[in-house]
Amino acid sequence: MKRNRPVILGHDAVSPLGIDMKTQWDRAARGESGIGVLNRFPLREGFPVKIAGQVEDINTSAYPFLKSRDMALWTSPVFRHAMLVVHRALKKSGIEITGDIAPRVAITFSSAIGGLDAVIRADRMWISGGKLPHPFTNANSCINMVGGKISIMTGATGPITSTITACATGSTSMIIGALFIENGMADAVICGAVDFPLVESILGGFFTMNGAYRPKEGQQEEPPEKASRPFSFNRRGFVVSEGAGCIIMASKDFAKTHGLASKIEMAGWSMTSDAHHFVAPNLETVRRCITESIGHSGLKAEDIDAVNAHGTSTKIGDRIEGDALKDIFGSDIPPVSANKSQTGHAMGASSAIEIILAMEGMLQDTVLPTINYMPDPEIVIDCVPEGARKISQEHVLKNSFGFGGCNSCIVLRRIG
Repeated sequence: MKRNRPVILGHDAVSPLGIDMKTQWDRAARGESGIGVLNRFPLREGFPVKIAGQVEDINTSAYPFLKSRDMALWTSPVFRHAMLVVHRALKKSGIEITGDIAPRVAITFSSAIGGLDAVIRADRMWISGGKLPHPFTNANSCINMVGGKISIMTGATGPITSTITACATGSTSMIIGALFIENGMADAVICGAVDFPLVESILGGFFTMNGAYRPKEGQQEEPPEKASRPFSFNRRGFVVSEGAGCIIMASKDFAKTHGLASKIEMAGWSMTSDAHHFVAPNLETVRRCITESIGHSGLKAEDIDAVNAHGTSTKIGDRIEGDALKDIFGSDIPPVSANKSQTGHAMGASSAIEIILAMEGMLQDTVLPTINYMPDPEIVIDCVPEGARKISQEHVLKNSFGFGGCNSCIVLRRIG
């Protein structure tokens, strides 16, 4: 059967590296970090999480739709940031969602955490003053409402679903979108993810489960930008961050019919479930996900030019990913870029942001560095620690592994 591999028509992101794509790419290529002192909320005495990757405020004067009376009801930041990246990605794609194509435009844009901040805020107001929640509280907290608001904004009326697979949500949104296209259910898809988890109780929960970065006991306090260090011998957990990324993709026939140019194709993909542990990954199913994604693209391991890693900075997660790469590529593991060293971990949005950075790298013949790297003798890989490296890349593997054992891997191919 001839497979209808989707092409990428546009993308956009916001991350701790910046609000616009040029700033984010330039900072990433210079090896800069977006991690800083946590100031999203007042820190209580003894609160253990003190650093984070924060997104700067949006200058809404350039985007009137974000200043509407309606948007004032959508208090969770997931909504305005999701709508911003979708708006800009669609503009870059050249797609105008008119009435005749709207039924063929799907939405898989999602979130791992959604607007939990709205419920937490309402709960605190209820406990402290007996004030009933705002009527939009529950709507703000519904994860599927992010896609719903995107549908209202864009007019897309094709299939819509929320692809929640924890930290792999952004990647999974693309895979489900590709399946919609391949099975003839849509001609174009609005993919991606948004997460803004810098909420006191969420951060505290990540800390108590030993996921969030914690300095070594007795160690002198480190600069925030040095804390996220995937694959490093001295890694100490992930730095929680926030952000959003949107990828617009379509069938090749749709792109050709509408005169839309593309330079990257989604060549292959795979999803597996660990059936193992609620947070610790399983080598066998991680390895199978990577292997199947390469096979699905019609390639062999030696055809992969670079890897965009999941690379969170956790002890077991990085080791399992490193072991899987070694098993698949042997002694010839391609250069591995771990973007979370620069952006932190934006939960479900991280994979969308990282795919966008990987695609930018393909277009600019550049593999981004893994900063703060100190070699771990148990993980022998080339992390591009010296700084951004000029490499022509035809095929890039993107790994994404989420809590609950949700694995999603994608192979991207440069076609133009």
